[in-house]
Amino acid sequence: MKFKLKSGLDIAASSWGKEADPLVVLMHGGGQTRHAWGKTGEVLGNSGFQVVAIDLRGHGNSDWHPEGDYSIDGYKSDLISILDQLKKPASLVGASLGGMIGFSLAGDKDFKNLVTSLVMVDIGLYPNQQGADQVIQFMQSGSEGFSSLEEASDVISGYLPHRKRPRDNRGLEKNLRLREDGRYYWHWDPKFIEGRTNRKEGEQKAANTEIAKNIKIPILLIRGALSDVVTQEEVNDFLTALPHAEFKEIEQAAHMIAGDRNDIFAASAIDFLKRITL
Repeated sequence: MKFKLKSGLDIAASSWGKEADPLVVLMHGGGQTRHAWGKTGEVLGNSGFQVVAIDLRGHGNSDWHPEGDYSIDGYKSDLISILDQLKKPASLVGASLGGMIGFSLAGDKDFKNLVTSLVMVDIGLYPNQQGADQVIQFMQSGSEGFSSLEEASDVISGYLPHRKRPRDNRGLEKNLRLREDGRYYWHWDPKFIEGRTNRKEGEQKAANTEIAKNIKIPILLIRGALSDVVTQEEVNDFLTALPHAEFKEIEQAAHMIAGDRNDIFAASAIDFLKRITL
């Protein structure tokens, strides 16, 4: 499934459920693909929702932006175009970067009618700087590629020591590209990371606090208990800015919650979405 956007970009997607059901759009984190959700889309689709999981521009099987525009506004314009084509508003479920995209749209006075509810997956008003820096360092570590899937798996295991290493590495092929030089590279545009190394934390956090004032829809923040990207400080800031928000913490999960505890994450998201939608 693909969406042809007004910008000319093609956005790859997977879908589940019936078109007549309430719409849920899944947006992954930076450096990931739509496959990061595991079976979440399928489970949601079997629970009474029409589900669309997209590869964000510059990621997975979606087009790379020719000028390297990987701003939140750029991603938001993609989402608006997709919702226009689907012809109905959606509940947005976004992990990290995907959460910030959904947050930006939900707080946009001109387009907030496109969003019926929002699930923020391990992202608050702004990520903890130390934790975010570690994510960027991990992403940069593969800039020269990997000689094999096994080497890539070794690097991932070092970054995610709490997660059990899979016996079969073939699942990594969804997140890596084998190029002509015989090496495996992450499935995203290297220009994406260039725009994330000079962010001004204070300014963006203040801007997002203002955006939060426009968000009145049901909202759920899900945090991985082991996460260093969303600490208790970020949770407190988020719930202060959005006092009507619900909060759920998932044990034995770090920043990549859907990958760590997909079953519990999916159950938490379904419970919330059913209560406020069905």
